[in-house]
Amino acid sequence: QVQLVESGGGLVQAGGSLRLSCAASGSIFRLNAMGWYRQAPGKQRELVAVITSGGSTNYADSVKGRFTISRDNAKNTVYLRMNSLQLEDTAAYHCNAEAEYYSGSYMRRGEIWGQGTQVTVSS
Repeated sequence: QVQLVESGGGLVQAGGSLRLSCAASGSIFRLNAMGWYRQAPGKQRELVAVITSGGSTNYADSVKGRFTISRDNAKNTVYLRMNSLQLEDTAAYHCNAEAEYYSGSYMRRGEIWGQGTQVTVSS
């Protein structure tokens, strides 16, 4: 099985910065695309940023130029650097990974989610 554990969330003033981390552990064979999603109260979960195993990235329009996604394949970790944070960025941020992993004697492939880390931006 594979687990994703996020860290780095917290309370920050508007205009400030945070860096989120998401570490994958378990019987990992390979991690393909990894990404960050967020969900604000009363809203649907939305894609924030995604990065492929080769390093190609894609961002939601609302965070382009402010957020940067990166990954360390040796550490099975993905990061999200968030600058110029705005009140609208307040949400629970969840890490996601497309993983190939061992389950007993089998190789499986699936989408894994982390529990989430809260980011709150205050005025």
